Amino acid sequence: MAQVSMTVRMDAGIKAAFDSLCQQFGMSANAAMNIFANAVVMQRRIPFEIKAYQKSANEDFKNAFYALRESARKNGLQNMTLEEINEEIRQARLERAEREKASL
Repeated sequence: MAQVSMTVRMDAGIKAAFDSLCQQFGMSANAAMNIFANAVVMQRRIPFEIKAYQKSANEDFKNAFYALRESARKNGLQNMTLEEINEEIRQARLERAEREKASL
């Protein structure tokens, strides 16, 4: 089978660590990349799970909800009805509008 060359760009630190690990495994980085490429072709998938470890936006929203719920509990507001909540919002909007009008 004909051999071809392929260029891969990566962070210099990752490259150095990769080369060092490959050497510990007793192979070159080139051999490791060939093993990877063969596994992808044979399995028709990336041969390992690719996963994001960064916190998701949903987790941030969930944490914000729990913080608000705890604040409501501490302030005795956890049993407000929807009508009471809407009235609080309406009052807050009126007060904000009055402040904005007064600052003009």
